[in-house]
Amino acid sequence: MIRTILTWDANGSQRLRLRNEQSWPFKACAFIAHTGDSWFWVPLLALVWLLGGSAWRQPAALAELGVVALAMLVLAIKFTIRRRRPEGEWGAIYRSSDPHSFPSGHAARAAMLAVIAFGLHFTWLGIVLAVWAVLVSLARVATGVHYLSDVIAGLILGSLFGWLMVALLPFLQKVFPMLFVYDWLALIKHLISR
Repeated sequence: MIRTILTWDANGSQRLRLRNEQSWPFKACAFIAHTGDSWFWVPLLALVWLLGGSAWRQPAALAELGVVALAMLVLAIKFTIRRRRPEGEWGAIYRSSDPHSFPSGHAARAAMLAVIAFGLHFTWLGIVLAVWAVLVSLARVATGVHYLSDVIAGLILGSLFGWLMVALLPFLQKVFPMLFVYDWLALIKHLISR
């Protein structure tokens, strides 16, 4: 049974994989795949938290905490399971810094962000992020750095983690009030104007 599933997974992943790294479809997929990178989301969410005003402080803080906590969980799972990435050349940074593929951190992160948006009633943003999560997941397979099962597991894990983060919001607000309540930009401006 397991062997059949792994065979299906490898064959399905191979069918979705793009071979010509110089083609525009591959370059488009590579771009989309990179939009899920944590190095992009951590500073972006920090900027939204700092500059977005009071309406965006709570979702940005919750998403930022989620990105960091989920990254630790994904790495723990990856280094427990130790599934090698598919063979290939593209994505050298992923292959050297994170040689394990299960589950996909990019898929998990994207799904978590979409679920947090839905959970905090930013429906329009949730829809955009859900579509983006699917595109990032497919791009990760198309560029050959993940198997289908990696991204499916990532989407499931990220969705569950997103709901957990939303459920934990009242607790997190009590533990980290400085992230959810304080208007740091106004405080900095006030201190500078003295």
